[in-house]
Formats: sequence, C-alpha cells, structure tokens
Amino acid sequence: MNNTCWCLPTEEKMDTNNMERTESQNQHPQSHEPPSTKGTTFIRTCFNGVNTLSGVGILSVPYALSKGGWLSLLLLLLVALLCFYTGLLLRRCMDSDPLIKSYPDVGQVAFGRKGRAIVSTFLYLELFFVAVEFLIMEGDNLHKLFPKENFVVFGNKIGGKQGFVLLSAVVVLPTTWLRSLGVLAYVSAGGVMASLILVLAVFWGGAFDGIGFHERGDLWNWSGLSTAISLFTFCYCGHAVFPTICNSMKDKSQFPKVLVVCFILSTISYGSMSIFGYLMFGEHLTSQVTLNLPTKNISSKIAIYTTLINPISKYALVLAPIATALEQTFPFRESKMMSCLIRTCLVTSTVFVALVVPFFGYVMAFIGAFLSVTVSILVPCLCYCKMVIGFNKFGVELMMILMIMLFGSVVAIVGTYTALTDIIKEIQPK
Repeated sequence: MNNTCWCLPTEEKMDTNNMERTESQNQHPQSHEPPSTKGTTFIRTCFNGVNTLSGVGILSVPYALSKGGWLSLLLLLLVALLCFYTGLLLRRCMDSDPLIKSYPDVGQVAFGRKGRAIVSTFLYLELFFVAVEFLIMEGDNLHKLFPKENFVVFGNKIGGKQGFVLLSAVVVLPTTWLRSLGVLAYVSAGGVMASLILVLAVFWGGAFDGIGFHERGDLWNWSGLSTAISLFTFCYCGHAVFPTICNSMKDKSQFPKVLVVCFILSTISYGSMSIFGYLMFGEHLTSQVTLNLPTKNISSKIAIYTTLINPISKYALVLAPIATALEQTFPFRESKMMSCLIRTCLVTSTVFVALVVPFFGYVMAFIGAFLSVTVSILVPCLCYCKMVIGFNKFGVELMMILMIMLFGSVVAIVGTYTALTDIIKEIQPK
C-alpha cells in the first residue's frame, strides 16, 4: 500500500513511507534502529504485530461467517495458516539480502524496478481503499445512531448516511495536513484495546443485554464462499508491515515466534467475534456487526462509539504514505500549501469513492480478493521462489508453494469477480 515515487530515491524515504504504512491499518510502528544498539523487545513487537493484524476486518467477520456457514471457520483457520507461512517466507527473503528494509525492497531485489513498482502500487491501492472504508464505516455507524438526521449542502438536501460521510471527511481533513504524525501514531496504538473492547461489548450485548445467542445459522453455503474467503483474507493483510516490524526488533531471530503469537491472538479475536455475531443475528447480519446492535443498550453504544473513534485517529495515517509519495513527484515539494492541496485532493477522492460505492462489505471483499491476496499470499511466494529456492529446483517445498499460489489465484479471480458483480448490482438503478 505504498505508491508512486514507486522507486524512491533514498533508503530514508523508503523507510519513512513504510513506517507510515505500518501505522495505517490500526497499527503502531517502531522506528528502524541498528540492532546492535536499540530495538523493540519481544513483547513490544508482539503488541505491534497484533496491532497490525487487528483492523476494521473485525467488524465484518460475523458477516463473512454468515455468508459461508459454520464450516467456513475452517477457512478462517486456513487463511491464517497460509498468511502465517507467507509471513515466514517474507522473513527468509529478508535474510537473503541484508539491504532489504521494506516490502517494496523485496519486490525490487526479486524482480528489479518493475517488481518494486508493482508491489508499491498494490500497497498504495490497499491504503487508499482502507481510507474509503473508514469513511463508509463512519457514515454507516453515525447514521445508525442518528437515523433521522439530514443535511443541506449548498441548498441541496443530502441523506443522513451521505451527509455523515461528508461530515467525517471535514473532521479528518485538518489531520491530514500534519506532516508530523507522531501524536496520531501514538493514538493508533490503541488498536488492540479497541478490538478487545469491541469483542467484549458485542459478547455483553448477547449475554446480558437481552439479544441472546439463539440463531443456528447454516452449516455450509457455497454461494457465499468466495465472499467469506475474501473477507477473511482482508483480516490478515499485514505483510507490508512485517519487514518494518522485523527490522525494529532487538533480536530478529525471534520474529517467527512473534508471528506465532500475533496470528494466534488475532485468530482468537476474529473467531470469537464471528461466532458471537453469527449466534446473535444469524442470516440477518449486515456487513458491520455494529449495525445490527440495538442502540438503546449501553454495550451497543460502547461498541459503536469504539468503532467511530478509531478511523478518525487513523485516517491521516492511512493517507500519509500516498501523500508523501505524490509530493515527491510535484514541484515545490517543500511547500506547505502544495502539501495541503495534494492531501485535500486525496481526501476528496476518497469521499467521492465512498459516496459512489458506499457498500462496506463488498468493498472490503474486493480489497481482500484483489489486493490482500496479492500482497499477503501471491507476492511473498513469488519473491521467495525467485530469491531463495529458484523455480527450477523442484521439491516438496516448491510444490507446496505452487499449490498455495494456485489457491490464492483462484480466490483472487473468483473473489474479485464476485465483489465487483455485487457492487455493480447495487449501483445499477432498480
């Protein structure tokens, strides 16, 4: 999710963009320090890793389970295992060249400048659509809290949901003008706590606030399988951050253990939320579980307000790497006015997409199938084969990687087609 200035001129700029990328998915990155002097501890790195994997996907895992049925929980575990394994492959790619500091570096070492450009493009696209998701989420949940509100803009009456998207954009716009995002990065470190509060609030609503866990649901649903896998893959799209997290450690040899801890904790969180939500609302689940919660309950309000606060603090972090890259391509790159103009245009573009395609679940499924599968499954496998084992050395490992790539390709093609078809159906007049 990093883009133009696709081939950044210096390692310092590469590191800066990747640090900002780390922050973008509800995550708190650590600055790269020489391992001989400084670095993060094992526990702190685990915290950063869980932040990386604990994102807005937690809102949609119950919906994903409702699309695939109970047995699709096995797919959640499968996706977690595959992404864990490809995370290890990325680490091995880094070990093959000590100059690698970021994910785009891996692409460049493996396939040259074109590889770097492709990897960076996918990373930036993912960032952009995550920012769009933030605005859609804000509009949906604010409309849930205030369903009767309408807005008048330049004499035109705008519906509540669209109005709240615009209002959210106005609120976050000044934060995008800040070039120093240290405070926002600190706030974003609350991602793990926010996810925990959200899971507990949903559970409390079902257990003690009268909603109950009465729905049985389906065992298996073929028609929704591709959407379920796409949403599950979105939940584990932290690979662009892994090189930065690994480089931040005092003892990089412990990074595989960090991945084990992070993936186990994240899978417990995602699995718990999906089970609670599906038992509570069954086939009636919307793309965000908070939209199913009755607003009269205290637990529901806690869940919704927790959902609302996070995107506001992280939106600027998501757009910062894109803005920085764009600023490097324009003249007067040090001009504050030019920087504000570029960032304002970026915000405007995300607002436009959020208003045109306000379908949280379908957009997330598109991100998961088209972008996350590529970044988290296909690219690590390709780079590892090119850099480490070679495509000509047939063996058990290569065959397993080729099978993973085949699985990822099928998910990417079918999932992307399904998501785009669903979006087009919603956009077309009925």
